[in-house]
Amino acid sequence: MRWQNQTLDADDGALPGLDRAGFARTVQTPEFDGITFHEVLCKSALNKVPDESNLPFRWTVNPMRGCSHACRYCFARGSHEYLELDAGTDFDTQIVVKTNIAAVLRRELTRRSWHREKVALGTNTDPYQRAEGRYRLMPGIIRALTDSGTPFSILTKGTLLHRDLPLLTLAAREVPVHIGISLALLDPELHRGLEPGTPAPRARLDLVRACTDAGFAVHVMVAPVVPYLTDGRSQLDELFGELAAAGAVSAVTLPLHLRGSTRGWFLGWLAEHHPALLRRYRQLYRGAVVAPEYVGWLRERIDPLLEQHGLLAEREDAPRTPPAAEPRTTPQLELFA
Repeated sequence: MRWQNQTLDADDGALPGLDRAGFARTVQTPEFDGITFHEVLCKSALNKVPDESNLPFRWTVNPMRGCSHACRYCFARGSHEYLELDAGTDFDTQIVVKTNIAAVLRRELTRRSWHREKVALGTNTDPYQRAEGRYRLMPGIIRALTDSGTPFSILTKGTLLHRDLPLLTLAAREVPVHIGISLALLDPELHRGLEPGTPAPRARLDLVRACTDAGFAVHVMVAPVVPYLTDGRSQLDELFGELAAAGAVSAVTLPLHLRGSTRGWFLGWLAEHHPALLRRYRQLYRGAVVAPEYVGWLRERIDPLLEQHGLLAEREDAPRTPPAAEPRTTPQLELFA
């Protein structure tokens, strides 16, 4: 551990960019081998979502930046570059923790200008990634939102949410609380390759059951659907069947997007592990968004399966599918089969 000179104005070798975020100290512990925590004191907790984002909520809270889930496809990777950290390994291993976020949030929620609009957690990096087990930020955040009468939603891959189910159950008696679980695949080998730091798919199915048993209507984000790897009919049928059996009330699907630095990080992984797919990906992804023909093909495949398993109703606060790119010359639909 690095505990020396841990003051706000000390030069203790903080990574470039972190001094702009109220850097406090850097910590490494044996329990989190290979991960470095950069503790910061944030000035604000509530983030306003731009109107043009096409999302059904206007406010978010993100307790951390970077994520040890290490999902190869994570759209948030580019945000680490604002701190002069790279969007690849640094995003997975250099975790910025807003240690005072609960206190700052509580203060912001007491302002007269706050109108108790819905707040979403888990829209950028996961609030229940492994670091939450060390820092325990979520209980304070949940209490602050509940005490202020603010409705909120949580989207997570993290089974650490089990710990807070009693608190969330109490919160739901006071304010609307929506819980979403992210689970896009069941195959153990593919899971280890695509999202190596996340809890196993079966553990997340158990989380769906636990939240359902606690009285929550659990919605599942089946995202991203990864072309040629997780979009098979039998794969989706099995996944939706397991979700329904676990008690999920609906599932929302979104195809993979490859924006900014995420594109290079994901395609590098694809070249190493599935090189035969690179040509197809170059055809599908002329930009950040998959070809509109694939979106239509995937919808035709998925909707009947969702209806069959009783999961078709979309959650009220789920991100909507971004508008498709302008039509262009693309491969025929047989390419997707």
